[in-house]
Amino acid sequence: NIFKETTYNPSRSQFLSQTGIFLGLAPAALLIYGSLRNKYRYRLHHISVPVKNLHPDLLGLRIVQISDIHAGTFTDPDPVRRAVELINAEQPDLVFFTGDLINSRAAEMTDYVDVFDKIRAKYGVFSILGNHDYGDYDKWDSPEEKQANFDALIDTHRRLGWTLLRNENRILPIEQAQLAIIGVENYSALPQFPKYGDLVAATADTTTAHNKILLSHDPTHWDLLVTKNHPDIDLTLSGHTHGFQFGIEVPGFIKWSPSQYMYKRWAGLYTQGHQNLYVNRGLGMLGYPGRVGILPEITVLELVQA
Repeated sequence: NIFKETTYNPSRSQFLSQTGIFLGLAPAALLIYGSLRNKYRYRLHHISVPVKNLHPDLLGLRIVQISDIHAGTFTDPDPVRRAVELINAEQPDLVFFTGDLINSRAAEMTDYVDVFDKIRAKYGVFSILGNHDYGDYDKWDSPEEKQANFDALIDTHRRLGWTLLRNENRILPIEQAQLAIIGVENYSALPQFPKYGDLVAATADTTTAHNKILLSHDPTHWDLLVTKNHPDIDLTLSGHTHGFQFGIEVPGFIKWSPSQYMYKRWAGLYTQGHQNLYVNRGLGMLGYPGRVGILPEITVLELVQA
């Protein structure tokens, strides 16, 4: 008999229909949750950084790193103050900001200068520029307008009380140790991002330093030039990736983000030989005003003997 009787099962059809609706709505629900719940849900990451030939007077030095503020994506200064409270509670010796203060316009920081200027550190706050800080992603009526915006951004660092390093360094005396803090402008191995950095200029006259820390916004710079040409740089601090603000992280079990398909080093501590790179997941947001799985980060690094 070639004819076969079939029976309609309404419960199965209903189940499949509901499953389809759930699978369709789940991503939207995640994004809504990430926007409402996670954008100011700051996570502290405490990291021990092994440094070869660390000067004894630098043992235990406490560094707080923040990155990628992107002030134009914030909507309220009050919850951002919580980040500053968390930073100051760590009583850091140094605070480093590794670029992208804004999305494009210096005016984005208007309501946040009196938030971030409250950051305190024993030896000061040092900062660099990220790819968004140059105004390259906006339309300007004239080159002069773009330059004026950039000048205002530079002045914002001054108003914050931060030492902005533009392809330059500072030799910081700490007890009997000389610590070189090197700041380079944005430099990326990827063609779509600008190359303003000059690492040769930034490292000039640092040969007498006992240890060296480099601030470089884009982590691709580390593999491209730092490890190849500057083996005496002990620690590089970067940001830029945001961990794509989306992923899954369960310490000791899983660390995944779409970011890893674009960036070899996208979040956390990486070691090659005796050199270290730390990639901060970012304090703010860009594009999507939220985070799913990859929370905004405040990094607390402690230097230890390798």
